[in-house]
Amino acid sequence: MLEPTLLLCLYFSVLGILSLFGIHRILLCWWARDARALPSAATFPKTTDKLPTVLIQLPMFNEKFVAERVIRSAVSIDYPNDKLHIQVLDDSTDDSRITVHRLVNELKEQGHTISLIHRSHRSGYKAGALAYGLTQSSAEFVAIFDADFIPQPTFLKETLPYLLAEPCLGMVQARWGHLNRQSSLLTRAQAIFLDGHFSVEHRGRNQAQRCFNFNGTAGVWRRQAIEEAGGWRSVTITEDFDLSYRAQLKGWKFRYLDDVVVPAELPESYRAFRSQQARWARGSMQSCRLLLLDVLSASHWSLSRRIEALIHLSSNFSYLLMAGLGLLLPLTIWMRDQVGWRVPGGELMLSFLDLTMLTSGTCAMFIFYARGTSRHRTHDWRHWVVDIPLALCVGAGLCLGNAMEVIRGLVTVDSEFVRTPKQGSKMEAANARVYKVRTNQWLPWLEGIFIAYFSYGVFYAVTRSLWSAIPFLLLYLVGFLIMNVGTWAESEIWKRDLRISPPAPPRTEHL
Repeated sequence: MLEPTLLLCLYFSVLGILSLFGIHRILLCWWARDARALPSAATFPKTTDKLPTVLIQLPMFNEKFVAERVIRSAVSIDYPNDKLHIQVLDDSTDDSRITVHRLVNELKEQGHTISLIHRSHRSGYKAGALAYGLTQSSAEFVAIFDADFIPQPTFLKETLPYLLAEPCLGMVQARWGHLNRQSSLLTRAQAIFLDGHFSVEHRGRNQAQRCFNFNGTAGVWRRQAIEEAGGWRSVTITEDFDLSYRAQLKGWKFRYLDDVVVPAELPESYRAFRSQQARWARGSMQSCRLLLLDVLSASHWSLSRRIEALIHLSSNFSYLLMAGLGLLLPLTIWMRDQVGWRVPGGELMLSFLDLTMLTSGTCAMFIFYARGTSRHRTHDWRHWVVDIPLALCVGAGLCLGNAMEVIRGLVTVDSEFVRTPKQGSKMEAANARVYKVRTNQWLPWLEGIFIAYFSYGVFYAVTRSLWSAIPFLLLYLVGFLIMNVGTWAESEIWKRDLRISPPAPPRTEHL
């Protein structure tokens, strides 16, 4: 059994490191508070001969419910046809390939410059598809949209002027909107996470001229920046994160546009959500391992910029700390009570101060965003009374699975890219079950053990009148219950795993 003093030191060490991540988020809120307008971009050229060539890439894999929607949205973007080329990078293995083929031919007949590139293999996954598509075009700028996004007709007119005005600008990133934000408590929690990520983290880093990353979609790249950074590479499953840092290490600047919104679909399945978060957690740690030395040795960056980049690269390490803290929490409560711990100033207790240390940074980020959206009447502030605690619980409920992915990311580089299935319209949602999601089969069972562990912790705290520890315990208990019950509820719907077959010999078709 751990010595009480050793357990105390371990507990507060983990809590202290997590608190540093929270303080960093408060700093991001401080940076993001500056509402001053960004430097004005050049006006959009009025004559088409001065417009640059643009390539729109639409990478997809088995997207039968959303493929047509994103393709039709792309061809509706307001830009001269002779300056715009749309590539549908479809690696599909199901019948969606036939539908996409017919649609592309139909749009060609209508006069659109659009091509379909189908690879019979998935070598390099999304990164491989994007890289190959670039070899088939000489466009100066590249816009990328995932299959579940709906770019608006004005997208290029709102983003390109920044790139045209600043030759050193390598990428502009738009904010993600949410088509199905109110569909369920899960989608509401996801929307909170993403809104905080974009309108606080991205905005704060952008305002403070720190590094931030392209999110894989809803952005425009300067082709030169991609090429000078070494191009897309598939050594990590977060190829967007990897390329972003390599480009910024080469001296390219990025710009985040909070007012340009591209609507997208949030995963409504707990299994799909888990799969998405697992990929992001593992991939970000792979990128951290690959880029860490380059960032630390970037002498052309200031020390503060390198420190902030280090925190950004390692931010998902907090899941591992959260899981460790959860494991220590009930044990610490029990041991403290059994041995009668005393410290100078009074009895040691897991107080509200502990909970504040853990959650204050995340709460500040969410509240900062909520305050801004309520002011502009995009959401009623009363929704946030439920949504913010819900998001905190869901984040805690993800910590065990994502902690495992963080470890995998630290020890592996090559990984399988598992897509997140999209449902499309509500009318088609029932049919979306044809796309199965592969998840860790024994994770729900392990979470069940943690649920029992935290349930005992709550029971023990109540019976021993340790009231100050209960909110901390409930954060984990409710979080694990939400994710675990939601996953088990889908167990009869999602019976088979989505398995990706081994890559076949390279063969590329142009349709």
